[in-house]
Amino acid sequence: MKEKIKKVKPIIGWREWVSLPELGIQTIKAKIDTGARTSALHAFALRPFKKANQEKIRFDMHPLQNDNTTVITCEADVIDLRWVSDSGGHREERFVIKTPLIIGEKTWFIEITLTERDTMLFRMLLGRSAIRKHFLINPARSFITTKNKVLL
Repeated sequence: MKEKIKKVKPIIGWREWVSLPELGIQTIKAKIDTGARTSALHAFALRPFKKANQEKIRFDMHPLQNDNTTVITCEADVIDLRWVSDSGGHREERFVIKTPLIIGEKTWFIEITLTERDTMLFRMLLGRSAIRKHFLINPARSFITTKNKVLL
């Protein structure tokens, strides 16, 4: 009888430094949020457009907490327009994009909804659908995958 060997998943903390290279975001602090199904990224000045029959979105974002002066302009393909309920129960229709995410040594594609998060502590939330196949979470730890904050 063959015994199935389970691969041990690496552990991340409740917050980690991540990268979204195709969006030009080299470093952003993300809160790991197992209560959220989908990941969310801070975005404002959303400008949808079409290019070669592909729906696209251009948006601005402030990648750093408590800093509304640093602005990155991003562009991505729109894969969906979805109604999302936030933690307060408010429903909002959001653009959904798919882009590579890097945490530590791992890279994979995730879906992200775009919403204004200027008043929130974290500019990015990583929802459970983005991380469930890749990591286990230790809620007592932070920044396990990075030793030092990498500046923009």
